[in-house]
Amino acid sequence: MTQANKMGTQKMLPLILDMTWPPFCSMMMAYSYNLVDSMFVAWAGHDELAAVSLAFPLNTFMVACAIGFGVGINVLVSRHLGEKDQPAADLAATNGLVMAALIGVFFNILLLLIARPYFTIFLDDPTLMDLSLQYTKILTFMMVPVMLQIGIQKILQGTGNMIAPMWLQISGVIFNFVLDPALIFGWGPFPEMGVRGAAIATVFGYTFSGALSFYVLLCRKQKVTVKFRGYRPNWKQAAETVKIGMPSFLMNVLGAVMVSAANAVLVGFSITAVSFFGAYFKAQQIVERGVNSLVQGVLPIMSFNYGAKDYGRLHHAFKLGIIIAVMIMAVGTVLILVFPETILSIFKADEAMLAVGVPAMRIMVLGYVFAGMGIIFATYMQAVKNIKQSIIINLLRQAIVLLPVMFILSNVFGIYGVWVAYPIAEIVTCIYSFFVFRKKLPKML
Repeated sequence: MTQANKMGTQKMLPLILDMTWPPFCSMMMAYSYNLVDSMFVAWAGHDELAAVSLAFPLNTFMVACAIGFGVGINVLVSRHLGEKDQPAADLAATNGLVMAALIGVFFNILLLLIARPYFTIFLDDPTLMDLSLQYTKILTFMMVPVMLQIGIQKILQGTGNMIAPMWLQISGVIFNFVLDPALIFGWGPFPEMGVRGAAIATVFGYTFSGALSFYVLLCRKQKVTVKFRGYRPNWKQAAETVKIGMPSFLMNVLGAVMVSAANAVLVGFSITAVSFFGAYFKAQQIVERGVNSLVQGVLPIMSFNYGAKDYGRLHHAFKLGIIIAVMIMAVGTVLILVFPETILSIFKADEAMLAVGVPAMRIMVLGYVFAGMGIIFATYMQAVKNIKQSIIINLLRQAIVLLPVMFILSNVFGIYGVWVAYPIAEIVTCIYSFFVFRKKLPKML
């Protein structure tokens, strides 16, 4: 007798919490790669920190590709399991990993080619250009490992296994944390490598975690079976994987676009503003990672129950997701409002950075609660196959509304216009998402 999947039977609140805390740990560990790089690099100098901050959008793009495609695999695996179609679930996992590797190779090559032209947009300082290229040209080689590692994580999460991905992520982070200072500052037998050392440590961390992930997937019993022997590419399913994962990809990659656009504006004010924004964005992502981990928990639950046509459980998961997202973002709002100086001190903020950063943080944080709701609305649309609206919601948050408002207000109010644009974009997107959901809901009942 086949054991019932907990995503279709377990009480909803305990299920969501059970499905969310391991991804939260995993995502915080994944995020710590760049955070740890920035913390150690900050001790090397402000130019080094600015270089890593300017390279951060490309780093984000790589991880966004992996998360987006991984989420596509996750939804297909969980949906097919909900439909009790085991062969389709197995194929989704196998096909997903093969395609992930191919995508990784493609973007590895592409990013190497565009690195210099990309930094030319922002930089005319030869020192910053050299440091940024040193860091980025090595970092691009994490592309294949991160695609495979996150792909395997999402396969396991799609089956309801949330614990193994967490420990796999932790293993890579520990590896990176140990190597980072040794390679940056030349501890022990290692030469002093500066920003290049930070990049090498990150690549090795993802490679180590990816190798362990393959072992767990292939050598330990799982609810899906990856079958490379006799494999033939299923391009139709690959296209569906990309389509499903596109909202998640956009949600993450648009962060990189947004940071790039903000850097383009802020560099006209000062390098201090650029350094602050790089530091702030990393701190802000800690809060947003709480909601993103919630997404990783509720998305397979909603996808499973949508596949099983249990719309009552689907909407119960959605409602609890909204409530928890608001609570997470409210806590983040309070912490940043009360402790901005403490947060910036992690990045060795001087008086100039504090003067720019403290008022900026207290303005931008006002959109956090609305951002949390917008993210859950987009996730719901993704789970019920309304990919168009999920994409629109993500585009509104980080591009369609945000960027024009940022450029307009920065010309009118100076640097404060950049900060005000963020809560405006989140509020507008949240209002739009609510009306789209109300229109969609009657069709599901």
